Parts: sequence; C-alpha cells; structure tokens
Amino acid sequence: MDIRAVLWDVDDTLFDYTTADRAGMRGHLAAEGLLDGYGTVEEALARWRRVTDEQWARFAARETTFEGQRRDRVRVFLGEPALTDAEADAWFQRYIGHYEGAWAVFPDVLPVLEALAGSHRHAVLSNSSLLVQDRKLRVLGLRDRFEAVLCAADIGFSKPDARAFHTACEALDLPPHQVAYVGDHPEIDGRGAAGAGLLSVWIDRTGPYAAVDPPVGPRRITSLAELPAILGADTRFGAPSTFG
Repeated sequence: MDIRAVLWDVDDTLFDYTTADRAGMRGHLAAEGLLDGYGTVEEALARWRRVTDEQWARFAARETTFEGQRRDRVRVFLGEPALTDAEADAWFQRYIGHYEGAWAVFPDVLPVLEALAGSHRHAVLSNSSLLVQDRKLRVLGLRDRFEAVLCAADIGFSKPDARAFHTACEALDLPPHQVAYVGDHPEIDGRGAAGAGLLSVWIDRTGPYAAVDPPVGPRRITSLAELPAILGADTRFGAPSTFG
C-alpha cells in the first residue's frame, strides 16, 4: 500500500460539529424565545437535526442551492413557509453567532496531523461550501495544514458520488489508490470513498452512527490515533519514529 495523501472530511471528523451545533442551537432557541414550544431542549435539537438532514439531502441531490437549503431549514423548522429569503437568512445568521461560539476541534486532530506532516500530503473534501469551510478551518487554526480545500457546492459533485472523490484526487495529481479518505459518515464517507477506489477510513466516534453496522469496504477506527498505523506511516503517534 502506497498512500501518498490523506483527504479529510471536516464536520464531525476534524471539527466537533455535533457538539457545536447542539450548543449553538440551544443558545439560539433560548434567545429567540422558542424553547417553550418543545417539551425539552433535546426535542428541539432533534427536530433541528432531522430538518437539517432532510434539506441537506435535497442539496446533495442538486434540488436546491447551498443557500436554499439553509433558508428552507429555517422555514421548515419554524413552520413558516412564507418567510422571505432575507428573514430566513437573518434568523440563520443569529443562530450562526451562537454556533460559532462553540467551535472546537477534536483533541486527537492536531496530534495526528503533526504525526503525518512529514509523510503524507493533506487536503479537504467536504459536502459544504468553500466559503463556509475555508473560514472554519482558518478560525480553528487548521487551514495551513491542507494544500487544497474542495467542497461540493463549488466542484458540483457531492459525496458519495465518486466524481467528488476523483475531483479531489485530480487536484492532488494522484490516482485514487494512492489517496486515503477519512470521514465520519459510514455511507457518504465510508462506502463512498471505498467505491471510488480510495483507501477508506471511517472514524466512528460512537456518535449518531454508533448503532450502524460497519459498511463493507472502509477501515473502521474510533480515534485518529489509529490512523498512522493504517497508513503505514513511519511515525509514532505524535512524534517522528526513532526506529529504523
């Protein structure tokens, strides 16, 4: 196995999206006076996540734009289909303020990037937009770790479409079999990357997909500390190897 580069998913792989989304939405709903409409905060958050998943699926199927799925998330969640684009955008931006206040990377991210810095090239392939993910990576102090950031809204293909993975490999000027993909979703990331011919690594942090049977194809890990061994990197986790 001759893996030259690692492609990374962002949300819930490098960046703790689930925790930030939960904290941000909790703060936002409280500020908007909307929590009283739900029995518990968790019920409100579960509804937000369902609506997000539904609208994201429409975007992935190219039935709407990136901005359109955001606006429709607000309209559906609030039950106000007549909201103007400007009103929906304003509501979403108020949520973003709370959400960004909770941004953080997972604790195993920087150590693994340091461990692989000398042995592998790194890039990002996300189903979001470059505008969103480039800024996020800069705020988190990660952008300089990646030579390229490719996003579905900009390249025209969404994971698990093989064309998304192949476009990223072309940007690296490497064939798929020399590229690993690390992502948190068992189907979109795990099976998608494997089907496109990449070394697929599914990071299963026992989050929303903990009960899902592992798909055929991806290597399953529960911590990024396991990644260097899979890649055959000549490192100990977090430090250059002294063996040799």
